[in-house]
This record gives sequence, structure tokens and C-alpha cells, in this order.
Amino acid sequence: MLMGKSLNDWLGDKRVIKAAVIIGVAAILLIGLTNVIDFSHNDQQQAEAYADKTEKRLLEIVSQISGVGDVKIFLTMDNSGENVYLKNSDTKTVSIEPKVRGVVVVCDGGDDQLVVSRVLDAVTKALNISSDKVCITK
Repeated sequence: MLMGKSLNDWLGDKRVIKAAVIIGVAAILLIGLTNVIDFSHNDQQQAEAYADKTEKRLLEIVSQISGVGDVKIFLTMDNSGENVYLKNSDTKTVSIEPKVRGVVVVCDGGDDQLVVSRVLDAVTKALNISSDKVCITK
């Protein structure tokens, strides 16, 4: 049947049994390895790096606003980003950056409504987020 041998001949061949056992053990090891290795750790690091970079750029912008004074910025991210696999394209994947969940801006001018308004406008426009995701305080 199978190249001149019957199924019983194939199953009785010690080489076939050894190959099947080796492939089975390798498959089990690979499945176990995926449980041991934390693939999401790299995604989390990328999200943190993106948040740090965005915080620094936002800090540069906000610190230039008149009346702000000393400023600190904290971002929270909604996800760790993702890679989207494309069909019918020269590029295999496109990375989608994490989305900003919220921003906290603490600045010396946080008690002045004009400064708060200017900072709010700058942050919402720079990050393309709604004003309800931004907290500005002194």
C-alpha cells in the first residue's frame, strides 16, 4: 500500500516508531516551553518605552507654556500595542502603538484656569485624546 508496504509493516518498523516518539517528545517540549517563556514581557517593555518617550515629548511641549512652571507628567496606557499582519502588501506587519488611557499633569500653574486651559488644549491635541482623560493639578 504505502510504497509497497502495508500499514502493519510501517507500524512494525522500529525506525518509524523511533521517529514518531522523537517527534512526539519534541512537540511536548515545545508546548511546555511556550508556557515557561513569557512572550508578553517584551510587549510590556515596548509599551513602557513608548510611554516614556511620549511623556518626555509631552513634557518638552507643556513646559514651554507660559505660567506652567515646574511640571511632571504621568501617562497610563490602555494596551501594549499590537502587530497587524497585512495581506497583499510589501510590508509584512505594521505596529500599532499603545493607546493612551489617561494623563496626569502636575505643574506649578495648575491652580490658574488660563494655564490649565492651555495645558489641557496642548495635551488633548498632542495625544489626540478627549479632555476627560486628562487631569491637571498643582
